[in-house]
Amino acid sequence: MIRPGKYVIFNADDFGYSRGINRGLVEAHVRGVVTSATLVVNGTASEEAAALAAAHPRLAVGLHVNFTNEAQQLVDLESRDECRAELRRQYTRFLELMGRKPTHLDSHQHVHRHWMRRGLFEELASEAGVPLRDRPPVTFKGGFYAQWEYGVSTPEKVGFDALARILSQEIAQGVYEMSCHPGYFDPALEAVYHRDREHELATLTDPRLPGLLERLGIRLISYRDLAQILEPARVH
Repeated sequence: MIRPGKYVIFNADDFGYSRGINRGLVEAHVRGVVTSATLVVNGTASEEAAALAAAHPRLAVGLHVNFTNEAQQLVDLESRDECRAELRRQYTRFLELMGRKPTHLDSHQHVHRHWMRRGLFEELASEAGVPLRDRPPVTFKGGFYAQWEYGVSTPEKVGFDALARILSQEIAQGVYEMSCHPGYFDPALEAVYHRDREHELATLTDPRLPGLLERLGIRLISYRDLAQILEPARVH
């Protein structure tokens, strides 16, 4: 049971993927609405991300399991055993980097949604006692994204007006995760979704957002706050 209200978690994926992403993500947290992030433990800037997380303790940090690294497969996606071993390896690496368990769990390019892999992620989430993306009580919202056609950038999809429409039309009573990907362009990173991260960052730090959230009656929370708004089930 969720306490009555509208709750939104702005979760930034790809923490640790590059230094430019790290810089933009932290800025979106400090100056904007980002409350949570998920760490790519095999990213080139994962250690820097862990240090930044320690310096910003209000940012809830979960695990962004990375099996694909853009178009490159890091594991045989059809092998249940390989996927399970790599999932556990990345979870262990998170513990090493962060010194604690993740606040939540999701995956790069949503590889956890496949029927064969989903059970592996559900198993780990249950063991760790952490939320998994796409599972109740949190409703996932992925509409804030600038490339709905591969490689074709549509910045207006992540503009202020687009985000305002999502928040006003798609958020009802309950808890929602608004997925986002803020960052700065990083010449050391080769990625399809790259410059668009700066467009997202501009929107997520727009000074009009706090007033909009207040008018809509939306309360910002992080994944760390989730337990505080859960009410114990009533015993009849």
